[in-house]
Amino acid sequence: MTQKVAVLGTGKIGEALLSGMIGAGWAPADLLVTARRRERADELRARHGVTPVTNAEAAKTADTLILTVKPQDMGALLDELAPHVPADRLVISGAAGIPTSFFEERLAPGTPVVRVMTNTPALVDEAMSVISAGTHATPAHLTHTEEIFGAVGQTLRVPESQQDACTALSGSGPAYFFYLVEAMTDAGILLGLPRDKAHDLIVQSAIGAAKMLRDSGEHPVKLRENVTSPAGTTINAIRELENHGVRAALIAALEAARDRSRELASGTKD
Repeated sequence: MTQKVAVLGTGKIGEALLSGMIGAGWAPADLLVTARRRERADELRARHGVTPVTNAEAAKTADTLILTVKPQDMGALLDELAPHVPADRLVISGAAGIPTSFFEERLAPGTPVVRVMTNTPALVDEAMSVISAGTHATPAHLTHTEEIFGAVGQTLRVPESQQDACTALSGSGPAYFFYLVEAMTDAGILLGLPRDKAHDLIVQSAIGAAKMLRDSGEHPVKLRENVTSPAGTTINAIRELENHGVRAALIAALEAARDRSRELASGTKD
């Protein structure tokens, strides 16, 4: 890898991306980082061998800029970067809810922008990163973005109009599973199991179920039916889930997440 890549606002996800890229073959010398605190920048240098720089230096030096600051901080960052970003730089945004047009309006005309929604399993190289092209991004820019985010998991290209739905499903998705595990652990304790044993049972069941979903090629309905014997324990549990409207609640929750993503986007248009 000969292109220089800068990660701006390097938090946990940004650091996971750096680690994954280095593991995939990027030379630490070609990776630049910015951080709000000097101590954090020094920590990244010591841990990964990358080069801390200012935001302006990153804009002038790197071929690709990955912006990982919080959505509410993105406007101020772009104000700082705009005077220094040439139109041939690739700008990748990892901020939820902010459309590529927000960046294109604030950067030099023709600047290629790619929007990415990744998720926290990037910390264990199992992310799902959803990639959308802005007006000036080419297939080569998308391929380069896939190479970067492929270092921490899987990638998927979608039209930008689908990004809010993807944010609801995969961007926020890990939280739903953690919430389910939390509830199932509490149920295990209620049924008389120690917390640690309930946790281990649920986590391994979740890992096994996920691998079956990924590797078997079977529809989830078929996999569920394989566990659900007539008049058995599973069908009684599923009846209670249906009686309590769990399916409807999940759909409503995902719609709420999508709507909030849209609200975040609309808030950046002013």
